[in-house]
Amino acid sequence: MSLAERLARQIAAEGPITVAQYMTACLHDPRDGYYATRPRLGAEDGDFLTAPLVSQMFGELVGLWAVETWRRMGRPAPFRLVELGPGDGTLMADALRAALLEPAFLAAAELWLVEPSPPLTAAQQDRLAAAPLKPRWTARLGEVPGGAPMILIANEVLDCLAARQFVRTADGWAERRVGLDDEGRLAFGLAPAPRGFVPPPGLDAVAEGSVVEVSTAQEAMAEDVALRVVEDGGCALFIDYGRDRPEPGDTLQALVAHRKVPPLEAPGEADITMHADFPAVAAAARSQGAQTTPILPQAVFLAALGIEARAEALARARPDRADTLARQFDRLTAPTAMGTLFKAMAIHAPGLAVPGFEAAP
Repeated sequence: MSLAERLARQIAAEGPITVAQYMTACLHDPRDGYYATRPRLGAEDGDFLTAPLVSQMFGELVGLWAVETWRRMGRPAPFRLVELGPGDGTLMADALRAALLEPAFLAAAELWLVEPSPPLTAAQQDRLAAAPLKPRWTARLGEVPGGAPMILIANEVLDCLAARQFVRTADGWAERRVGLDDEGRLAFGLAPAPRGFVPPPGLDAVAEGSVVEVSTAQEAMAEDVALRVVEDGGCALFIDYGRDRPEPGDTLQALVAHRKVPPLEAPGEADITMHADFPAVAAAARSQGAQTTPILPQAVFLAALGIEARAEALARARPDRADTLARQFDRLTAPTAMGTLFKAMAIHAPGLAVPGFEAAP
């Protein structure tokens, strides 16, 4: 029985489910969930392409960011170097190669990869087999030991954490849910919003028909990270596509072979995501005593880290790849590509000056 059939049977017996419940099942169902069974990354055979797979420059700059952050933390030894959702391991492989410039950083680091997907864990093991640090794997951040400062990297993780959707109607707020149509197929519908529902700050007066997304999972992740860096010290870098101010919008999307498909079409067979809500993530982190940086467009953040100089250096070393490097640079930084839609933000211990964000307004 397919995931779609099992969800339909569940809905028929128990009633419509929230968009968050549907998204979680699509991604993490042990038998048929996308990440549990068939994640496909890459330009040719994959369903989606992440920044580390666009160019080595991305991971290298993140690696140098981690080294400089460690220096500003006072060069603690030991410290936990943690990546959430490491994909196929490319980002960390490039980051560690760049970190070879600072042997003391590698000597002090304990590398932890937080990955619940068995197929992706296997890919990371292959990619990092010859890395200068031997990784340790765990399925949850809570299983990474405390008691030492942490530098955490999370690229395209927040967008995989499910959100509920609420719609402003003529009669007030309703919740978008996944139910069944007259033919027993999965379909979207509306149900009364839970008693006491209050829209996020700044979104209480949106126009009728507007969709507002609320992700307690994204907020919980921010709270967990914030508690760690407040207690033990450290910094967490989040890069993702999403919003940098409160705004309405239906951002639920499913991708197969880099093409958008209807989100209800093939549960478990497509990568399904929603925008990162950076303002809510920042507020949740600050509620636990952490500080947060400004939310920057990816292009601005990478520029502050020196991506232009890195691209020029690579082009000088490999003139035959100059055109390819220029295309990669544009993919990462152009407003029409990843430069504006993707944002960067850090959650950090009070008083830490985080590299890449100093010149931000």
